[in-house]
Amino acid sequence: MSQLHKIIQEFNPIGLEEMDSGTKLMNRVDTKFVLNVNQLVDILPRLKEEYRILEIDSVRFPSYESEYFDDSKLTFYIDHHRKKVDRYKVRFRKYIESDIAFLEVKHKKKGRTDKQRIKVDDLPGMMSQEHNEFVKSTGVTLNNLDLVLTNKFSRITFVGINHNERLTFDFDLSFFNDDKEVVLTNLVIAELKQARVIRTSPFYAVMKELLIRPFRISKYCIGIIELYGKENVKYNRFKKKLLKINKLRNNVA
Repeated sequence: MSQLHKIIQEFNPIGLEEMDSGTKLMNRVDTKFVLNVNQLVDILPRLKEEYRILEIDSVRFPSYESEYFDDSKLTFYIDHHRKKVDRYKVRFRKYIESDIAFLEVKHKKKGRTDKQRIKVDDLPGMMSQEHNEFVKSTGVTLNNLDLVLTNKFSRITFVGINHNERLTFDFDLSFFNDDKEVVLTNLVIAELKQARVIRTSPFYAVMKELLIRPFRISKYCIGIIELYGKENVKYNRFKKKLLKINKLRNNVA
């Protein structure tokens, strides 16, 4: 990780206010990739002229913690497993260093992601009446949403200099509930966020050159499988993804 810290210090910074005013992208198209830390170290120097790095109070590796909510049937998870084109995700997310938290509802429909959120005091561990009312207002019809898992990770966020896009790298991922904790070492999830898919993105060009293809993945779904066990949830459509992830973590992909 020391090498990674050294590389990101070479990027020019951008502040949160400037980033939000220029590239908020609450309605967007997301393209994800999976890497390991060694690949990330090799890729980042090639991006220095095209991206600025988000820096908040001198921090370039901010930490995130999220609480995910679902019903007793894990309907949100099942919708994703079934590849339902119109689906939701409900979570509370806290930006640890900034001490800011939001209740967020992500609506995935026909390949686009629309995110709505409201500010909250902290990670609550449960839904209040006010929280439920907001979730319902976004179009979610499920009732009795409960906390099903919590995850933590670190994130590097880049903003395109000449392209209206954000690029994030999530690593040090961990998932936990009352019974179990799982840490996914050496895994990096990259996500390119754009108003519409533009293949001329500098990052996309690097991925193409390295023959790293887009990879649909959900941290929430991976967390459910890891915490609840393959014997307890359907996961057959994720088998190949899990194999790919394990190979990457072991530096053999």
